Amino acid sequence: MASSVTEAKGERVYVIGDIHGCAAEPERLLRHLESNEGVSDRDLVVFLGDYIDRGPDSKAVIDLMLDFRSRFPRTRFLKGNHEDMMLDFLGFGGNLGQAFLYNGGLETIQSYGISVFAPPTEMVSALPPDHFKFLCELESILAVDDFACVHAGVNPLRDLTAQNDNDVFWIRDEFLNNIHPFQTTIVFGHTPHQELFVHLPYKVGIDTGLVFGNKLSCLELRSGKVFEIAKDTKAIVERSLDMSSRVFE
Repeated sequence: MASSVTEAKGERVYVIGDIHGCAAEPERLLRHLESNEGVSDRDLVVFLGDYIDRGPDSKAVIDLMLDFRSRFPRTRFLKGNHEDMMLDFLGFGGNLGQAFLYNGGLETIQSYGISVFAPPTEMVSALPPDHFKFLCELESILAVDDFACVHAGVNPLRDLTAQNDNDVFWIRDEFLNNIHPFQTTIVFGHTPHQELFVHLPYKVGIDTGLVFGNKLSCLELRSGKVFEIAKDTKAIVERSLDMSSRVFE
């Protein structure tokens, strides 16, 4: 299925990596962005997907996402491969639904108080309607000036407007190990690293393995400011990423 590209603008653009059912750290990060950064409705906050699975609090994470968007309506949510699996498992299109429960989906179902032995139709009925709507409305590719935010990456052999869902939700080595020909910096999650994966001007990976005991990362695209919170801690660590090398040949 072809992936649609939508465009967005923001005075500042904060992009946040994979959360995977860990609610406490993103809650503290968002509180920091509000109180210390003064995030406003002029700014754009983008989440790269994989809100669910593996961690124990997927329901609380989606509650947090919806609450944040209610106060900052320009917030955008991309779809990750784990949401793709969940929707396929529930019968609403996607990929690898048969692997959902064995890739962290068990924890997601349990966070809603649903029996893992319930049929998918019963699971859908048990989901809060706004959560189901949230899952169904997740976006594929968000273009912000000369950046593109996606969950997993892009196929370097296709133009940005010709990507498909398998590319943007699931790709890994083909994207990580190659450069792409279009003059756009790809900001992505999906593949966890100990630190930001930086290959400018082509790509920046900001999945830093929160659910695996490492940390959650956020990158502000204009300034290069990085905000990180380690698993099971409260402190937000700030640093800067040098974006000056983001020049295409």
